[in-house]
Amino acid sequence: MLTYFNLKIKLMKNSKLLLMLFLALSFTFVACDDDDDDTPTTTNTGGNTNMGQSIAEIAIADDRTDSLVVALSRAGLVPTFQGAGSFTVFAPTNQAFVDLLATDPAWNSIADIPVDALTDVLTYHVLATEVKAGDLTEDTYGTTLNDQGSTNNENTVLEIDLTPNPRINNAANITDTDIDANNGVIHIIDAVITPRTTVQLALNDERFTTLVSALTTFGDTLVNTLSGFTASTIFAPTNDAFQDLLDSNPAWNSLSDIPRATLRNVLLYHVNGVANVQSKDLNDNDVIATALAGSSLTVDLTSGAKLETTSNQSVNIIVTDVQGTNGVIHAVDAVLLP
Repeated sequence: MLTYFNLKIKLMKNSKLLLMLFLALSFTFVACDDDDDDTPTTTNTGGNTNMGQSIAEIAIADDRTDSLVVALSRAGLVPTFQGAGSFTVFAPTNQAFVDLLATDPAWNSIADIPVDALTDVLTYHVLATEVKAGDLTEDTYGTTLNDQGSTNNENTVLEIDLTPNPRINNAANITDTDIDANNGVIHIIDAVITPRTTVQLALNDERFTTLVSALTTFGDTLVNTLSGFTASTIFAPTNDAFQDLLDSNPAWNSLSDIPRATLRNVLLYHVNGVANVQSKDLNDNDVIATALAGSSLTVDLTSGAKLETTSNQSVNIIVTDVQGTNGVIHAVDAVLLP
């Protein structure tokens, strides 16, 4: 007798066999229609036997990614990874999808996940360029194919950390790397990752822990405000920037020493809550209104990207376009003072 678990595995494998047959027939028809004698040019495979296969074919053949193939098929994304391109796919394992289904009592199988939501999640696992493991660096962001970013449909980012171990969004461990395909590369991960809001991006990045502490000083008030924006631009000071602020006043040894009204106004001065302004949208002398009533910032692009404050600061923008689902973050190297 088949158990429920064994039946699910059998159905997934049958789905994969049908996809493999479809792909094989597709390639047969293409070959029959190709009347020229040109030999395809391939890159140096370094001995990798997968280089003649697409990302879709490799995923179909790999027992670790049965559920991923079922999800891609349901979302209609198999042809994307069957065709030409240069993708990086962070591929969740079967157990990762089991864990995802357990997060919602209405989801008993991948078929229960709404197609739009599933598409958003799957495209969030893909970069539009090929990035090998050796090219991954600490505290960097990769722009995904997911375009759930605010009202402008900007492409959202995922964060890469290497310490203490390689992982994505501080949630998914990278367990296997550099599975080469003829249209990109696959890295195996042990969790399904989902697009992040600006607040979630800041929480995941250890460079902004002091900013997060400052926001949570006010309980859920400011956190909920930032999370509730549908389009926003946040200029996020790094931990070093906050330390410089504390060092500027002998009476300030920690955030708790800064008067609450002062700290609240300073935090609001870093936020525009009505527009998703990426770096490509910034022009010299642009004036950006902030969430602090009656205040603004001026863009200075004459020598790098800077912000001029009403207190005559000139602050460098050091990281740009950290795009979340409800806004974008740009990191700055000083706390902005109104």
